Amino acid sequence: MQIHDVHEGIQKHKKRKRVGRGPGSGHGKTSTKGHKGHSSRQGFKIRPLSEGGQMPLIRRVPIRGFANGRFKKDFAILNLELIEAFFESGAVVDEAILRAKGLVKGRHDDGLKILGDGKLTKALTVKAQKFSKTAVEKISAAGGSVEVIG
Repeated sequence: MQIHDVHEGIQKHKKRKRVGRGPGSGHGKTSTKGHKGHSSRQGFKIRPLSEGGQMPLIRRVPIRGFANGRFKKDFAILNLELIEAFFESGAVVDEAILRAKGLVKGRHDDGLKILGDGKLTKALTVKAQKFSKTAVEKISAAGGSVEVIG
């Protein structure tokens, strides 16, 4: 074998198989679908996870653990860096004002949580349902106050 024989016979663009074009093509009559049965019929599709009557894998594997998503808390989350950028010193920051400015969007049933990412240099009064420890420290260090809404 020579190096130029390696790719001999390999086609870059393979011709597509034209089925149902008469006996001379080699793919006439049954068009490569065998004889009769539902899999030879037009429009037949098998479900990707079908196991042919065998108990499906998803039903054979036991259920483990407990998902408590129904009772999960849903807070709108906001970092101090955004509050720093959008508010002047001495301002009162609450959820209604944040929604008006477009910083909080969507439906959040449990309210607002302030996180301490970013610097805060302005003295602000921040009202929210929850605060992280770092957020409380940074707001207090800047001379502002924190009000937890029940």
